[in-house]
Amino acid sequence: MGRLLALDIGERRIGVAVCDAARIVARPLCIVDRKREDALARIAALTQEYQPDALIVGYPYHFDGKISSQAQQVEAFAEALRAIVSVPIVFLDERFTTEEARALMAAAPKRAAIRAHDDAVAAAVLLQRALEEGFRL
Repeated sequence: MGRLLALDIGERRIGVAVCDAARIVARPLCIVDRKREDALARIAALTQEYQPDALIVGYPYHFDGKISSQAQQVEAFAEALRAIVSVPIVFLDERFTTEEARALMAAAPKRAAIRAHDDAVAAAVLLQRALEEGFRL
């Protein structure tokens, strides 16, 4: 068992999270500006650096379970990423991750050492869910 990276792909930003090699705890890692030309290359570089067993990509559903309009953009980005990374890319339901991330951030002490952007925290929420559900390839 090894690390996993999670991506919360939005229109403007991509939140990135990573877990420890034992797959116990997920943590926010960084934000990648999706509008930059090198966004794919930056994700590929993180994949190279952290050597994850897989990339977990949040798949956008509506509250009623229907696929959102953002799904097509997420799928297109993931397909482009598949062409340049050698690890499996797995889609997981990302419903409520941003809301949970914002609630966690609001509850954190003001002087918390780590204040991440909600996109990265949402990626960590997604990844932590996968870990708690016993994610396996």
